[in-house]
Amino acid sequence: MSTTPCDLVLIAYDGSENSQRAVEYAGRFLSAKRAVVLTVWEPMVRQAARISGLSGMMQPDWLPEEDQDDIAHVDAKSVCEEGLELAKKAGLAAEARCVETGTTIWTTIVALADELEADIIVTGTRGTTGLRSLLQSSTADHVLRHSHRPVLIVPPGK
Repeated sequence: MSTTPCDLVLIAYDGSENSQRAVEYAGRFLSAKRAVVLTVWEPMVRQAARISGLSGMMQPDWLPEEDQDDIAHVDAKSVCEEGLELAKKAGLAAEARCVETGTTIWTTIVALADELEADIIVTGTRGTTGLRSLLQSSTADHVLRHSHRPVLIVPPGK
């Protein structure tokens, strides 16, 4: 059986221990010509609006000044660079993508995988079970259910 490398691996990376494990396992088990480390971010304006809808009040001090870069974007770029370094250390020919979402994180992951024609999507998961998993479906679950591509979900460590 031939083990030719795939063209493109898309690795969802949010800086968590679980996403760090996903990068590690992608490097260990997948042979790819190219890997894209993806960090999806949501602007603080939308986060504040979503949260204010839950709390009933707006938090104006969360919002960036007009001439400032959004703090969520600054953080996301830093997280993405961290993921890129981990991917390179894992032996992957990697590049970083930091993408703003206008909808949900999982939708953005699936859309970019389609746009790039990724051969496989790699993501970590929190590994929730029972009632909590019924109430709070994970990004990894949504990616798995809505993507038409293979998905490698790396579970949390012990």
